[in-house]
Amino acid sequence: MASTVATEKRPGYGQLLRTPGAWTFLLPGFFARQPFAMLTIGIVLLVQHTTGSYGTAGAVAAVTGVSMALFAPQSGKLADRFGQRAVLLPGVAVHAASGGALTALALADAPLWALFAAAVPTGASVPQVGPMVRARWAARLEGSPLMSTAAAFESVTDEFTFVVGPVLATALCTGVHPAAGLIAEAGLTVVGGLLFAAQRRTQPAPRPAATASAPHASALSVPGVRVLAVAFLGIGSVFGGMQVSLTAFSEEIGNPGVNGVLYGIFAAGNMLAGVACGAIAWKSGPRRRLILGYAALTLAASGLWAAHSAVLLAALGLLVGLCIAPALITGYTLVETLVPASARTEAFTWLTGAVALGQASAVTVAGQLTDAHGSGAGFTVPLMGTALALATLVTLRSRLSPKARGRIAARGVGHRVPVTVD
Repeated sequence: MASTVATEKRPGYGQLLRTPGAWTFLLPGFFARQPFAMLTIGIVLLVQHTTGSYGTAGAVAAVTGVSMALFAPQSGKLADRFGQRAVLLPGVAVHAASGGALTALALADAPLWALFAAAVPTGASVPQVGPMVRARWAARLEGSPLMSTAAAFESVTDEFTFVVGPVLATALCTGVHPAAGLIAEAGLTVVGGLLFAAQRRTQPAPRPAATASAPHASALSVPGVRVLAVAFLGIGSVFGGMQVSLTAFSEEIGNPGVNGVLYGIFAAGNMLAGVACGAIAWKSGPRRRLILGYAALTLAASGLWAAHSAVLLAALGLLVGLCIAPALITGYTLVETLVPASARTEAFTWLTGAVALGQASAVTVAGQLTDAHGSGAGFTVPLMGTALALATLVTLRSRLSPKARGRIAARGVGHRVPVTVD
């Protein structure tokens, strides 16, 4: 027993990956979530090729992102109620069909309204594999200190996906055919989604029937989830603002190729911080870590607009990336203490959808500011988004503490480690 307790005090990735059954959903889950990182860039490259307009391409991609943000939580709620497999199978079919329709319409020079009409179901049906993987971790690690390690591991996996996915989609669109990126995205969705859905033994048990003692309630009814959703909107504003503004900055200095390097440095900072967060045995509570991490993110983003050299922007981008991972990881860790197991997948999809909505909004606003005033103005979008989210977190921080009955329940199922409450 002493050795077990000692191990729990210093949770690490090795112990996490030895969790029984973990690899059965991690490997198919990685391939199943890869298309999510390919979708936006695949749409932009295809629609820009067929219309000649980045504005039109960005608008179609934004419709897809907003649609996903609005429908993803409903997908998560259905997965909690009926099981992940029951939602994944029809979702994969709808996404492949609607993505194929969007590709065909773009190649046929269809009018913009038709592209929008196809973009809505394409975004709405994006399989929410990332939140489903997090829900499987939560089900298998109920009350364990390894939950924060699992959240860090998933953050690193997400970031790695967003490094590999856009590069793969860009290579296919530019080296094979402008539609190849979206075609590959649809194919990976079908194959990866079906393989992930086949792993029935590790999916959380569905809660099909509501009762008076355990009614079905939306995860968004939990005040803390609403606060976290606002915080994740701010994180999405960083991703969207950085994508547009780094592209514009690279063109302004006459070196478009440096865009990939700058964004890669930004993503690398996020990955490195994610790895470090999962290896640290934290002594402070998650609420305090979230507020401090978000304050650091806001401070780092405040200098982006003033950078006038690629070297300085690379350094600031690395710093911003280092600050994003702690905020993301702590937010996902807090969800496990705020919502019951019957609503976790939905809660995770609200946060993922908030990032997508924040990103779509930031792409639109940063694009307009960049067109009118240059890349420096576009870099103010991450600052504004994170500052507003930080103000919300500080003002409503009391809502991020679990209720008394949640703490009692968390200790009541054989947990050796109580939940930390600030």
